[in-house]
Order: sequence, then structure tokens, then C-alpha cells
Amino acid sequence: MEIQLSKIIAPSFYMLHKDLKSDLNTHYWLKGGRMSTKSSFISIEIILGMMKDKIANAVVLRKVGDTLADSVYSQLIWAIEKLGVNYYWEMKVSPLKLIYKPTGQEILFRSANNKEDYKKIKSIKIKKGYCKYVWYEEVDEFFGMEEIRSINQSLMRGGDIYKVFYSFNPPKSVNNWVNAEIIIPKPKTVVHHSTYLDVPKEWLGEPAILEAEHLKKVNELAYKNEYLGEATGTGGAVFTNITLREITNEEIDKYDNILDGNDFGYAVDPNCYLQLQYDKTRRRIFIFNEIYKVGMSNIELAEQIKKTKIGHSFITCDSAEPKSIDQLRSLGLRVKGAKKGPDSIEYGIKFLQNLESIVIDPKRCPNASKEFSMYEYEKDKLGNFKSKYPDENNHSIDSARYAIEDYTISNTWQISNRKLM
Repeated sequence: MEIQLSKIIAPSFYMLHKDLKSDLNTHYWLKGGRMSTKSSFISIEIILGMMKDKIANAVVLRKVGDTLADSVYSQLIWAIEKLGVNYYWEMKVSPLKLIYKPTGQEILFRSANNKEDYKKIKSIKIKKGYCKYVWYEEVDEFFGMEEIRSINQSLMRGGDIYKVFYSFNPPKSVNNWVNAEIIIPKPKTVVHHSTYLDVPKEWLGEPAILEAEHLKKVNELAYKNEYLGEATGTGGAVFTNITLREITNEEIDKYDNILDGNDFGYAVDPNCYLQLQYDKTRRRIFIFNEIYKVGMSNIELAEQIKKTKIGHSFITCDSAEPKSIDQLRSLGLRVKGAKKGPDSIEYGIKFLQNLESIVIDPKRCPNASKEFSMYEYEKDKLGNFKSKYPDENNHSIDSARYAIEDYTISNTWQISNRKLM
């Protein structure tokens, strides 16, 4: 069945449609604002895909069952009607089900709100073929990836090719699990962002567009979250100058001010080694190399650094562990202890905050990407943000502070250090 794409799929989804046809990926995270047509796209792909693949079935999920009929069930019926294939589909309401009449393939609808719901998901029996398509609508309503993985393990059986869709409007907080999940690139996974600005205006209608533009005028932050699908934050982000993007080998070859930092860890906390380039003229740093592991001995750390380190710069380490520094030095590394001093944490973080940009490659440095992006001020008992920096999930931030220490040392605590000598 050949359908003219431009009539049913917004231009921003053309490449994603081709990706789905190639069968190279499995997981598709579709994030975006209102009216971005991401749910319309998914529903069309599922209907088209099942009509082309005689053994493909689908399970569509929302956290709460009461929302299934008026959302995903109606959305899939819309896709069937839009494609003009109503004759081939049987629509059942109790229980909710769509059946492709020529072959008996099914689209099942499930909630995941309690133990009984999970039992129903685990007990799903596909009459013909297997569950090729899984769709989590409003995936941010689920409790987290552990819950998602458990459901996927129950559904993704008996086939070779799967298409799992996760659609959502990004929550405001970067710390929300779904926003954190898509920060780090993963194999067989595509993250796609869309907004109403990518959709033909005639599809949306003038009243809907005017409503969006009005919100932009009266509350731009709400507009960015609701219509542009941006995780605008709760106001507690420590770093608002983060840029996550690929850093190429060609860029790294031109770096002339590479700095190294290492935050020791072992039993519980990870050891974190970072390399970064500091562009003094433009006041930017580029974090491009990371070693991050719990239970790593100093011998293993030295071996890993020798394999991955670029250049011959000194490694500035946490001076609280002089024995570890001595051991790394004996293993042939150029290391030194951080000078630290009064308020050195605050000086270091403020220096990083005031940079024009902190560029991090999420593929090369997934943990640094996550820690920097999700680092927020502490809250008091009433939920108000305090000016204090939390001492958790900040290992890469400490490593970066050590690396750029020579540029952040304040005259104030340089003088304090002299008084203590």
C-alpha cells in the first residue's frame, strides 16, 4: 500500500519514517510539545507496519487504564480512517482491541497501574506472530526505566525485529527520569524532537496556533515547555550553560590547552577522570574524555589513562588521597594534588557557571553529561532552593574543578594559604 507521505506525516518525521523502514533501530523516543503530531506519526507507523507484516502485532500502554480509550485507542482509529482502510479493521470496545480482519493480527491496549495490570501484561498471548510494536504513550507517567524494562521483557519475545515507541512531552525538571534517560546515547536507540512549528499550519488550524503564540507572549517559559517541548527546569539548575553535542576527532586534534582532573573513588563512589580543553579567549570548556568506574584500583586506573589520555598534561587529583597520588606517580603518570583551600568548591563551581559554554560529548562522556545536566541546588524542608551545592552525583564536576584549578584560584584564598604556611 503506497501512501503519499506528505499528506499524513509532518516533514520532521520523514527521516524517522525511513529509519523505521531500514530496521536498524529498536527504541524510538519521541519527545516534543503540544501539536507536534508525534502520536499521529506513531499511530500511522503501527497501522502501516502491521498491514505490511502479516505476523506483526502491537501492545499500546498508558500508565492509567481510564485514559486508554480517549487517547491511544482513538488515535489509532484516526490513523485507520486517515489511511482509508476502515474496511480492513474491526474495532472492539470491551475489551479495547483493534483487529486486522484479513489475518487476525491484533492491537491490544493495557494499563500498568497495579499488580493486576502487570499480571495481564505478562499473560498476553499473541494468537498469530509476535508483538513487534510496543507503544508507551506519555511514558513520563511511568515510574522509571526499571518498570519499562520489566514490561519490555514480557512483551519482546518470539520475534527478531521490534519497534518500541516512547512518546512524551518533556517534564520541566531535567532531573525527571525520562529527561535523564535520553541524555546518554544508547545502541539501537533514536531520540527525536518535534514541535508544532514543524507541522503544516493548515493541519493545526489558526485558533490552535494563535493560542500557542499568545502563551509565548504572556509566559515564554511555559510556552517553551508546553509547545516547544523543552525541559525548562525548575529554577534549581546549577549549570545553565551546558551544551551536549558530538566533539569530533578533528576538533580534538586542534586543542592546545588540554587539562586533566581526577576524583578518586573505589568501593561506593566511582573514580572519575576527565580531560577537557579550555578556550580562554572564548571562555568555553570542551569535555571530551572520561574514565568513570566503581571499584577501580589505582593500577587499573593508570592503565586506562595511558590508553586513553591525549597529550602530556599534568593530571590534577583530589589531594585528600596523597597515597593514591604517589602510587599513580610511581606508575609513570604526571600527577599533582589539587591545591584546594577555603571556599575552593564554591570558586570552582562559580567559575564553571560563568563560562560562556560547557560543551560535553554525551557519547564520549556519558556520566559527565548526566551529572552536569542534572546537578541542582539543595532544597530546604519547604522545597525552596538553597544556595548550597549538594555533595552527591558530582564526581565529574569535582574532576573538572581540579582540572581548571589553576584558572580559578582566588587571590583571597591564595593569601589564606600563605598565612597557613
